[in-house]
Amino acid sequence: MRFALALLLLVGIYALTLASLDPLDLLTGAVLGAALLFALRTDLWTGGGPSPAAYVRRVLAFPRFAAAVLWEVLLGTWRVSATVVGRRPLDKPGLVTIPIGERTPTGVAASGLALTLAPGECLVDVDWEERVMLIHVLDAGDPEAVRHHLADFYEKHQRAVFP
Repeated sequence: MRFALALLLLVGIYALTLASLDPLDLLTGAVLGAALLFALRTDLWTGGGPSPAAYVRRVLAFPRFAAAVLWEVLLGTWRVSATVVGRRPLDKPGLVTIPIGERTPTGVAASGLALTLAPGECLVDVDWEERVMLIHVLDAGDPEAVRHHLADFYEKHQRAVFP
């Protein structure tokens, strides 16, 4: 059941990408999707991993996550622009460690991508032994505020999609 749902979603994405419902295109999408699922997600075959309902919840939560990332990009663009034109001082750029917490490896990757998309923040490194992400921020004057903001973003927007 999980495999069929995942395959159906992949075929749908393939068909949307090609903007085609031609049976040969759908067959090609199914073959490519099955190969991808077989290579990358063997837990779908064995019954492990999230349930189909969890996949649906993640898909439904994604637009909210994407909107939150877009908002962060807009805010980051505004802050960087204000700094570049001299309206905002560049007092304390620097590195801040962010605890990984309960994030999965996929969640860490999504967090890194989301914060790097916003100007003014960039993932520098992930220390899996210490369980922290090292990020460079434009304003590291209050590291606790940065940690709190990113933890809040994770809990409110990302966790439902990329735990």
